[in-house]
Amino acid sequence: MRIQLTVNGEARETEVWPGESLLYMLRERLGLPGSKNACEQGECGSCSVLLDGTLVCACLVLAGQVEGHDVVTVEGLVEDGRLHRVQEAFVEAGAVQCGFCTPGLVVATADLLAHNPEPSEYEIREALSGNLCRCTGYAKIFDAVRLAAGRA
Repeated sequence: MRIQLTVNGEARETEVWPGESLLYMLRERLGLPGSKNACEQGECGSCSVLLDGTLVCACLVLAGQVEGHDVVTVEGLVEDGRLHRVQEAFVEAGAVQCGFCTPGLVVATADLLAHNPEPSEYEIREALSGNLCRCTGYAKIFDAVRLAAGRA
């Protein structure tokens, strides 16, 4: 089936099969590899994207369900050719190790700060609780969130 949607502010059209995930469509059909394919069960958050402004795991959404909707991936957070403040903060704080979880954490953090520009420690932990990182102790990730929040 053919679907039309907006991805990162650009109208897109692609062919999908009925059981295909949004994650597969983004990576394989639209050439946007930023969202990672880790668990395919919505448990790790590596594939987090914004669907009509709501944070979702792209592995749990069928591509056919996004017909006519708006999707923002980690690639779409770039502002005027510059990294988003969250992306910059992750780099500056050294919050990236293997990088597999980073896109989902960046999108989740951008979503958090869009709704709550001055989150408490508890609110940061709650907002990122759906994102798993196997490399870090999360300290530098939380440092990056606080750094990005301070730049609001």
